[in-house]
Amino acid sequence: MPPWLEFLVVGAALGALSGVFGVGGSSLATPLLSLLGLPALMAVATPLPATLPTALAAGWPYLRKGHVRPRAALWSLLGAVPATVGGALLSPLVGGDPLLIASGVVLIAVGVRVLRPVSDRDRRIGEARRKNRVRLVAVSAGVGLLTGLLANGGGFLLVPMFLLFFGLTMPQAAGTSLAVISVLVIPTTATHWALGHIDWSVAAALTLGAAPSGTVTALWAQQMSARNVQAAFGWFLIASGTAFTVYRLAG
Repeated sequence: MPPWLEFLVVGAALGALSGVFGVGGSSLATPLLSLLGLPALMAVATPLPATLPTALAAGWPYLRKGHVRPRAALWSLLGAVPATVGGALLSPLVGGDPLLIASGVVLIAVGVRVLRPVSDRDRRIGEARRKNRVRLVAVSAGVGLLTGLLANGGGFLLVPMFLLFFGLTMPQAAGTSLAVISVLVIPTTATHWALGHIDWSVAAALTLGAAPSGTVTALWAQQMSARNVQAAFGWFLIASGTAFTVYRLAG
């Protein structure tokens, strides 16, 4: 298989995850790009340019169904954008391999929690937290810092944040996450581009595969049970996080 076709397939997988789960897809793209020969930091950062068009394409069906919470997205961006730039600037000091291992560990921990159902009481508590704008900005800043460090769109943390901590349903968490990602990825991409961490030819191939795939799977996700999507998201995080961590620890 020609290298460009391999990257196109990775992009299609990235788009599929964006459409169904509201994530940027870097959690899957990074280890695959590493397996295909990209250096660690480039494998981490190169999916970023594909994330913007993919998030916009996948987010449109959620927006049409009313599953995007604009105020929550805007307050989240207030905290996340500056923190993301700071995290991206710090990433060369940490190094590629530790970042990849950290990504895997975080994915597993979040996935285990996502598998637990969200009760009505938990959702009411989350809604009260969401109305506390200072808390929303502060938690989003923490997510933004990790997003910059790990060089991804942030969805694999944003979706659980909205779902578990701020009381949104799974479709709302996915749609609002995609809205935040579409803005948050811009400063992250610009910072890593300036640091020389992006292979633009690979990023172009990823985009060609991701954008149409994201649109199709987002339309399909609107017909699925929110509980089933949440369970699938939890298992996806655990499986990919485990594979991620084992691969890096095995060298």
